[in-house]
Amino acid sequence: MESILYLEDGSIYKGKAFGKIGTTVGELVFNTSMTGYQEILTDPSYAGQIINMTYPLIGNYGVNNLENESSKIHAKGFIVKNISNQAFNYMSEKNIDDMLKGMDIVGIYGVDTRSITKKIRNSGVLKCVISSENLSIDELKNILDKTEIKDDYMKKVSTKEIINIPGDGLRVALIDFGVKQNIINNLKQRECDITIFPYNASYEEIMSINPDGVLLSNGPGDPKEVKEAIETSKKLIKNIPTMGICLGHQIIALAVGANTYKMKYGHRGGNHGVYDIERDRSFITSQNHGYAVDANSIKDKEFIVTHINLNDNTVEGMRHKNLPVFSVQYHPEGSPGPQDSSYIFDKFISMLGGEK
Repeated sequence: MESILYLEDGSIYKGKAFGKIGTTVGELVFNTSMTGYQEILTDPSYAGQIINMTYPLIGNYGVNNLENESSKIHAKGFIVKNISNQAFNYMSEKNIDDMLKGMDIVGIYGVDTRSITKKIRNSGVLKCVISSENLSIDELKNILDKTEIKDDYMKKVSTKEIINIPGDGLRVALIDFGVKQNIINNLKQRECDITIFPYNASYEEIMSINPDGVLLSNGPGDPKEVKEAIETSKKLIKNIPTMGICLGHQIIALAVGANTYKMKYGHRGGNHGVYDIERDRSFITSQNHGYAVDANSIKDKEFIVTHINLNDNTVEGMRHKNLPVFSVQYHPEGSPGPQDSSYIFDKFISMLGGEK
């Protein structure tokens, strides 16, 4: 079945439909990972976005239930050059087309994903619409014009209740802005007793479990939209060891009076170079963010930059000069991508007084 991708700048890409037959609108972004399409689709940080994959073949190793990063697909749509519905992997349980159909996600393939990526790099992120419903260009334009892209998706993907995952080790309060399953897995591997809190949990609620430390998770959208968490984090970082990942990193910056800004097209993929200043080592990391911390804004906030991006020198990590507080912009848990930076979790455990 024919499908069409229409961008807010008027660009038109015609291709073939897969997944759900329908129409969807979202913010167009690109991801440079060669593998991990299942983890990318189920990462809550992609809520509200339509993902354009730069790698030209998607689906060749199928889909299985073990590698989901959450219970469903959070992206609004999926764009690929070619799909393979024949899976070459013993773990495969279904193909990528079935996965999208089962979760009501619209996809398009057979388009020039390189051209789309170059357009995003030149123009920045754009609104777009994918439709396999035989709509006219005027109808697509009208849909796009009427659809507002919001940046508060972290409030929708966060848990609605407090969840405890028992463990024999340190007690960790995990604030969920869209946490990935592999962050939880990394804490479980270190035998942590984990309590997951909603994004808007109060300081008193969090401290009621007497945690050894707090982890502010990743998540989608603009960190400035989650004002409740910023206010709570102001108290947390003064009173308890705290670590932030991605959106959590940005929230810590805002909590101390620093600033964040929206990037032109963000960092999304499993091959981003980061320099760890304190270790004097470079790492290839997994990333997924459209906002960053303003380096100049943290200079007088008792924080020092610990990591920088090797492509554009943006802030990838920071720590407080005196308090047990640090954060990273990238994803130390990988999934997809390298897990070379999982030592960050060991650093967190060590900061709480535990062993690696």
